[in-house]
Amino acid sequence: MFKSFWGSQEQGTPAQPQEVPTNSWYPPSVVGSQNSPSRPPAPSSSSSNSFVHMHVDRPQSSVNVPPAEAAAIIHSLKDKSVDELRKLLSNKDAYQQLLHSLDMVKTQNSVWDDLRNETLQLARENLEKESYIMELRNQCRIIWTTELASAREKLNELERQKSEIMKSYSPPAMLQHIQETMIKTDEESETVHKQLLENECDLPVFIQKYKRLRGTYHKCALTHLAAKTSLMG
Repeated sequence: MFKSFWGSQEQGTPAQPQEVPTNSWYPPSVVGSQNSPSRPPAPSSSSSNSFVHMHVDRPQSSVNVPPAEAAAIIHSLKDKSVDELRKLLSNKDAYQQLLHSLDMVKTQNSVWDDLRNETLQLARENLEKESYIMELRNQCRIIWTTELASAREKLNELERQKSEIMKSYSPPAMLQHIQETMIKTDEESETVHKQLLENECDLPVFIQKYKRLRGTYHKCALTHLAAKTSLMG
């Protein structure tokens, strides 16, 4: 059994297990388990499954492999001979070839390539828009220094007009306006009355004008009283 596993040995000479190369590409936990003095004797050529289970089914605490990925790794190694497994430990190219043949690695590489291509595409699109962005920035600067100043001046004027209009419609301003109308109407009615006394207008004309003016006066007086009472209440 030892002869078939370790190669040709002189008859009567004890078979010595070969050391795992120091430049192994497997994790140190796996390599350490092979170099350990307490390692069990090497299995026969039909024990590649045992070789795989010894290193994959019992990972060290520093190696966290999901069950599904571990099963895939076991499946890819179970049919390999001991010589092939030793080659994976010592040959970087063989190890890389096996690694990149795994479905999980292919999927990860595909996702990485897609992400890289999308990032490059976005970068190219951004570079293509750089001149357009600079043009827009210059236009914004022109608008800020010229049109914005004019628009701000117009806005200030409109704000001033709004303030004046709001003041004219405030309760005190409305009361003042009603009172001024009352005074003006009362003065006009007195003027019409003097014209009648001085025979400057006919009686029918006087009655029509005086009636209209006194109606306006009393209407304004009642409105002023109601508004003032409402504000005081």
